[in-house]
Amino acid sequence: MSIHTNLKFLRKKKGLTQETLAQALGVSRSKLAGYERNITPPLEVLLLFADYFKLSLDVLVREELASFSEYKLRQLLETDHFLRGRNLRILSTTVDAEGRELIEVVSQRAKASYLAGFADPEFISDLPRFSLPFLPSNKKHRVFQVDGDSMLPIPDGAWIVCEYLDDWTSLKDGDRYVIVTEQDGVTFKIAYKRHQGQQKILLCSANPIFPPFEVDFEQVREVWKYRLCIS
Repeated sequence: MSIHTNLKFLRKKKGLTQETLAQALGVSRSKLAGYERNITPPLEVLLLFADYFKLSLDVLVREELASFSEYKLRQLLETDHFLRGRNLRILSTTVDAEGRELIEVVSQRAKASYLAGFADPEFISDLPRFSLPFLPSNKKHRVFQVDGDSMLPIPDGAWIVCEYLDDWTSLKDGDRYVIVTEQDGVTFKIAYKRHQGQQKILLCSANPIFPPFEVDFEQVREVWKYRLCIS
């Protein structure tokens, strides 16, 4: 277990003194010093450390962070913990008789129920589905029906083929995505990541009469990258 060396390593990586970190966590400096030497923190304190450094508990306890490359450390420490899987996302999907993944179709009517059922294998299996042999077989695709005229020239009622994005940090500014959120359900928009630690996505319409709006990453449940339109 690497918890003791990890705590000291992370504190120094952040440029913090023991006193500063202890105050931020609400523990005494002497206890923090003990945790960095050989005393294993209780679970509630481990969770405080995990939240403070935005790391999963498993990484904090098991991994030897000092051995990580600088690139891997940046990925761990500069990416929001939600995006790294603290709230684990399991994608429900369907396959054909040979085990090949199929493309499920989410119509305008089904979009109303999608937020409640996207993680339910039974709901996903009830959706219409088909295959497109020219799409990459190593990617997961789903079709959504466009609702409204906010993304012209893609018209209301058009069908868009989208690719599942499991790493939300790879979202590219100015590209089109289907974003599934707790508040707004299924939304097709042009997306921009908000920087300087804001952990938000700015969603804009192609039609300028619709104002842009922001969503928190914590509200996001799925991200699908637009690939092509069938109208």
